[in-house]
Amino acid sequence: MHTSVPALPTALPDVEVITTAKRATPLAVVCRTGEPAPLSMSARGAELTGEWMSAVALTGKAGEVQPGPAGSSVRWVAGVGDGAPGQWRTAGAALTRALNARIEKDTDAGRPAERTLQVELPADAGPAEVAELVCGLRLGGYQFAITAEEPKPRVRTIRLVASAALDEPVRRAAVLAQATALARDLANAPSNVKDPAWLARMATRTAGKVAGVDVDVRDERWLAAQGFGGVLAVGGGSASPPRFVELTWRPRAGGPHIVLVGKGITFDTGGISVKPADGMHLMRTDMSGGAAVIAAVEAIARLRLPVRVTGLVPCAENHLSGSGYRPGDVVRHYGGRTTEVTNTDAEGRMVMADALAYAAARLRPDLVVDVATLTGAMKISLGVRTGGLFASTDAVAAQVLAAGAAAGERWWRMPLGSDAGSVADEFESAVRSDIADVRQCPPGPGGIAAAMFLREFAGGLPWAHLDIAGPARADRTYDEVAAGATGFATRTLVELVAAHV
Repeated sequence: MHTSVPALPTALPDVEVITTAKRATPLAVVCRTGEPAPLSMSARGAELTGEWMSAVALTGKAGEVQPGPAGSSVRWVAGVGDGAPGQWRTAGAALTRALNARIEKDTDAGRPAERTLQVELPADAGPAEVAELVCGLRLGGYQFAITAEEPKPRVRTIRLVASAALDEPVRRAAVLAQATALARDLANAPSNVKDPAWLARMATRTAGKVAGVDVDVRDERWLAAQGFGGVLAVGGGSASPPRFVELTWRPRAGGPHIVLVGKGITFDTGGISVKPADGMHLMRTDMSGGAAVIAAVEAIARLRLPVRVTGLVPCAENHLSGSGYRPGDVVRHYGGRTTEVTNTDAEGRMVMADALAYAAARLRPDLVVDVATLTGAMKISLGVRTGGLFASTDAVAAQVLAAGAAAGERWWRMPLGSDAGSVADEFESAVRSDIADVRQCPPGPGGIAAAMFLREFAGGLPWAHLDIAGPARADRTYDEVAAGATGFATRTLVELVAAHV
């Protein structure tokens, strides 16, 4: 039985810029670690006396939020640490959460709730710091829940009081935050709602509504006619047939063409190689890579970036049934290459192989980047807050790392065989199969082996593989991240495309 989900995308607080603080609106100021007093453009910061700071043990560390003294026009003080851009993002998220908690408390007590806040920025806050603050302020208000209760009141508007024109960095940051929220929404949606057809519809209803974006949704008949054997094999065990989503943003003729490929497994039981029951409920987020691609294409179009981008999302459910694919099967992918199946729980690389082969043969882009919750091995290697990066060249790796730094998302480059030689070279021959062109799960380190399998379908193009099995989900709230799906990689993909302008 299906249920409804909250309207997508989740509404986040609006952020706007003003030049003069409004006396009737609650005020927040910021302070840095080790600063003698909160930083403020006005004399109102002087209301925060040394006695008060000592009483509340104000430190200024990133994410610290203290209510202002009773009777002061300063209602909140937020710490930004040493002032690094990422710490402004942490501060913004903490401030919005504190305000929402106060609104809920006041509402429950029958008191009027103030749902607008103004934040007075110090004069030395530049566009980078303000952009990160906006990202945090908006994402700190993110919440996804399916419940019979009425939604709790939340902060509506946050006004930044600034002495300089900051409209453009604020607007850009607001778009990036909304894209992150959309990716979270898609991944958080429960799988009794989120079958492949639903995910394809959401791509049309979100990114497809932005001027200049075309969304083509292909069904199982088209997939069979075109030879997408990997997608059909994985989706064959489900009553909900697979889909293939192609999003196109073509703002101008000429220039680079970047293809983004995202894994769209809307639920993963493991198939015949069934997963343990513990933790299987988290597999509703196994399409986080596809969600990141859909949300990134929407953001790229909203920002009107003058770079041609194609997003490819192979969508399928990996279910256990009599029609599911089996270990020992040989599957023919788009373009004709064959794979010997050894583990049906390695389904992500099967659908990604089809999409990569399609990108290489039909689109021939200047760069292809795939993103997927691909291997549990990556969580063991890098933990759950850093994504694994595999790249065909040093130049491609450098581009992704720079984009991640700009987005506030951490990546670590992993070894992949190259002409110069690397750790992965010793596993070069392991991807070959005795009965097919390649085998699905070559022996060797799990994350590296999966990347080497995918490389077989990238057609020799400049290529990066982003394994987000760890950071795609969070078990608790931290920084700007809410527990559940994180939207990780969405902002990196946007920044990567923006760097090609």
